[in-house]
Amino acid sequence: MVPFWIIFPEVRQLDLDDLRNVVMATVNNAPVYLRQIAEVSFSAKVKRGEAGYQGKPAVIVSVEKQPDVDTVKLTRQIEQALGEITQTLPDGIKADQILFRQANFIETSIANVERVLLEAIVVVAAVLFLFLLNVRTTAISLLAIPVSILTTAVVFHLFGLSINTMTLGGLAIAIGELVDDAVVDVENIFRRLGENRRAGNPKSVFQVVVEASNEVRSGIVYATMIIILVFVPLFALSGIEGRLFAPLGQAYIISILASLFTSITLTPVLASWLLPGLKNLEEHDSRFLKALKRGNAALLAVAFRHQRLLVGTIALAVLGAGIAAWQLPRAFLPPFNEGSFTVNMTFNPGISLAESNRVGLIAEQLLQQIPEVSAVGRRTGRAELDEHAEGVHASEIEVELKGGEGRPKEALVADIRQRLAVLPVSVNVGQPISHRLDHMLSGVRAEIALKIYGEDLDALRRIANSLRERFATIPGLTDLQVEKQVRIPQLEIRVDYTRAALYGVQPAAVVDQISRLSNGRVVSTVVDGVRRFDVLIRLPEDQRTTVGLGDLLLETPSGWVPARQVADIRETDGPNQILRENTRRRIVVQANTNGDSDMTTIVAAMRAAIAQEKLPPGFFTSLEGTFQAQEDATRTIAALSALSLALVFALLYSRYRSAALALIIMGNVPLALIGSVAALWLVGQPLSVASMIGFITLTGIAARNGILKISHYLNLALHEGVPFGKDLVVRGSLERLTPVLMTALSAGVALVPLLYDAASPGKEILHPVAVTIFGGLISATLLDTLLTPILFLRFGRRPLERLRSAPVQPASSAGAPAPIREAF
Repeated sequence: MVPFWIIFPEVRQLDLDDLRNVVMATVNNAPVYLRQIAEVSFSAKVKRGEAGYQGKPAVIVSVEKQPDVDTVKLTRQIEQALGEITQTLPDGIKADQILFRQANFIETSIANVERVLLEAIVVVAAVLFLFLLNVRTTAISLLAIPVSILTTAVVFHLFGLSINTMTLGGLAIAIGELVDDAVVDVENIFRRLGENRRAGNPKSVFQVVVEASNEVRSGIVYATMIIILVFVPLFALSGIEGRLFAPLGQAYIISILASLFTSITLTPVLASWLLPGLKNLEEHDSRFLKALKRGNAALLAVAFRHQRLLVGTIALAVLGAGIAAWQLPRAFLPPFNEGSFTVNMTFNPGISLAESNRVGLIAEQLLQQIPEVSAVGRRTGRAELDEHAEGVHASEIEVELKGGEGRPKEALVADIRQRLAVLPVSVNVGQPISHRLDHMLSGVRAEIALKIYGEDLDALRRIANSLRERFATIPGLTDLQVEKQVRIPQLEIRVDYTRAALYGVQPAAVVDQISRLSNGRVVSTVVDGVRRFDVLIRLPEDQRTTVGLGDLLLETPSGWVPARQVADIRETDGPNQILRENTRRRIVVQANTNGDSDMTTIVAAMRAAIAQEKLPPGFFTSLEGTFQAQEDATRTIAALSALSLALVFALLYSRYRSAALALIIMGNVPLALIGSVAALWLVGQPLSVASMIGFITLTGIAARNGILKISHYLNLALHEGVPFGKDLVVRGSLERLTPVLMTALSAGVALVPLLYDAASPGKEILHPVAVTIFGGLISATLLDTLLTPILFLRFGRRPLERLRSAPVQPASSAGAPAPIREAF
């Protein structure tokens, strides 16, 4: 056969006779038509894949959105367009069958977090009223919540920031703290107004309110500054964890700043209007508070008698908590509950599309039998222009779940694996978003990926299979498989350079001519209205063999010669694909965890198994996955947290001009560690980036308690002349017991809605944060009640004397009030 390279102009009709009658050459004054040397007919393109929906053939369309576009709004617009398209389609064809809708997860998550916000506001209001037993003081304090939330929304709108699950989560975590500044201010104003009335009203209401507000203003301002400082590590996180938690930090900080602004402006004004006329102003403490104060005074008396024992016991508890924290299981992020699964099935390469599709249909039917499954869709094979090109040996199944109650996610995953185990496939079960996160971290859609690098493909496969066998003995690993790089039948063309040179043809030209007719070449386009069809030239199936290609005539400067004269064409085998990373050949052993095992333990066992494998020279491995991101995030948070604590110390030292007082206040941070670790252990939560974010948040909250007490001790000594000693410490502790307990309880109970139903979408990533804060608040508040008074009594005399001897502010003019020291 003599090959012809034909370039047809664009054809605007579908009559094949026009193509058949194209004259190719003239031989002996007679035309040679295309129909004489080729068969011209319609034919479908070579299929690269199949798809199914609910066990029936389908076409699956994946829609990707642009960045910074509202997912929910765009989804609704697409659904509306699909509904309009469906009305124009023939009977039996629909375009509105939605298989995976990311907006479902977003809408459910936002709805859950919004409900958490409302529940948190209710329980905070109940706590405040329990302590204050006064509608006006409770209302003034609660007003900080809507004002702060609205201010946050306005700031987000002005700066073009979106409201999402994480921003709402930041507000949910901050709800209890939004009232803290207002509570401290209102409680102090209420107490001072009562003292003023009992004294016969020697001062005006305005003066009492201003002095009472100024008395605590410094403390709440510095406490807010500390909260902002400790959040610095959050914004330094890179990668996925940074993108996830940065919006949470933004919402948290903006709302806290709005709360501070409210407490120093709106709260005193409302207090001056609403509180002076109260009938029960002189009766400041309820019976409940009086009982608490009596109990606190008794505990302080015991603590003063056993100071060394108490401090030593707390120090041992902190040390034990640190050791326990190191032993906690590790995880990168809490598992999402997306309401759907992504199942990747892989055959051995070389399987036909028909067989792969047949087994894929069986898999669909098996998954449809699961009671919790509402829809199943499958894509077998992915074309070159797809975002994830795959051969026909790979299938991806989307499993949409029904809403409502059902088995937990772990049970469903186990059921899926069990049902698909009867098929001759490798299975990897995950979730759509989680799989994409895994792919972003390691380039592989699995939690753990061992990448083996080397040049010899056979050696790579041998090492990978050996390591897979070693990993199979590690408890907790599932979906263990080696990347499908295997040998498949191939036609090999080896050009003989010497013979090619005799005919004056370049080796590349030989290969190019053979591959054009073997693989086919598009030479023109047929146009039918708005549709276009390629015109393809290719050898018949029976000639695309070693014999047929060997007989193929090649054009050379010396004339037409059979391909076998310049090349050896033979059947052999070769790799189905060669994957590279950083210019090196590599193969991957991938696996997931079962969700119950410690990732750190699994990774340590895998590293030990890798160390036992003897690698040939030039081969090396890299173990990657979510654990690697967790390790990097832990190091980043640890380093920047140390810097934040140093800045906090500098801030406190600049305020109190005493290292001892600054360290006493910062002593609340390790006290919080005790409860946080205990809470994580009790609920079975691993140490993840989310729980570390919770401890960062807790650091600022815990420091507030110390600031309130130390500042009040100093104010009593400097402004009211109370001599240093136990009486000073006891009085200061009892007078600050109410605001300390109220702020701690408000922050704690506001987190209760996040503590239960942890698997709900939107709450799963906030649950570890809430657990960490809640547990830490309990230990920090209870232990601070005894430890801070003891430490101040032991180390506070010298700092107090230095502050007492510091110069006071002079009077501004004659007749002005007597000079006073700045309130702490």
